[in-house]
Amino acid sequence: MSKRPAPPSAARLFDEPAAPDPPRSGSYVCNIDGAARGNPGPASYGVTVRDSSGAVVARLKKYIGRFTNNVAEYYALIAALDYAQAHNVRSVRIQSDSELLVKQMRGQYKVKSPGLRPLFERAKKMSQSFASFAIEHVYREQNREADALANEALDATAPGAAPTPHAAAPAAKPAPRAGKLEARRFRARYCRGALVLTEPLNIPEDSEVEIQVRLVE
Repeated sequence: MSKRPAPPSAARLFDEPAAPDPPRSGSYVCNIDGAARGNPGPASYGVTVRDSSGAVVARLKKYIGRFTNNVAEYYALIAALDYAQAHNVRSVRIQSDSELLVKQMRGQYKVKSPGLRPLFERAKKMSQSFASFAIEHVYREQNREADALANEALDATAPGAAPTPHAAAPAAKPAPRAGKLEARRFRARYCRGALVLTEPLNIPEDSEVEIQVRLVE
């Protein structure tokens, strides 16, 4: 059974500041990009954050596991909004080369994929917390830095991912797989055709599991 992406946990996708920042003035611009080598395949995101003067104040990148490119795009968006919330930014403008993500966030496209729905709902809720939020589509050439960050994350940590031509070193070797796991029970909620776990599995990435379903009274 293929894994369904759940919304990123309540934990931040990056290191939080030691203390709350004062409110940031002006509009911050976040360029975001998600990458997946395969559909699904090893996936990651990259984000650049610029302040109102145009200076880069943050570069974020992370390998997220085995997902589709569209899921990776939403992780990039959530990471950007997560950063802005943590640093008390009140006005955010997102730039993405994913037309699907931009039009879904604008309400021009419906979110039909059960795998994207929880990610969309979280991103939408987060976007409403800002005094000003805008999202726009840009061409890939205008999004090169975020794209490069996403590929750097893949080259560095994705098991079995082929390095991109610009990579200076081969991708990291896959971590050894754990031995046989004991059978355990986990709670999940069935929503819109997908099982969404309500607690972490804590098993090796890309593991195959067998699921038995029993309704809980």
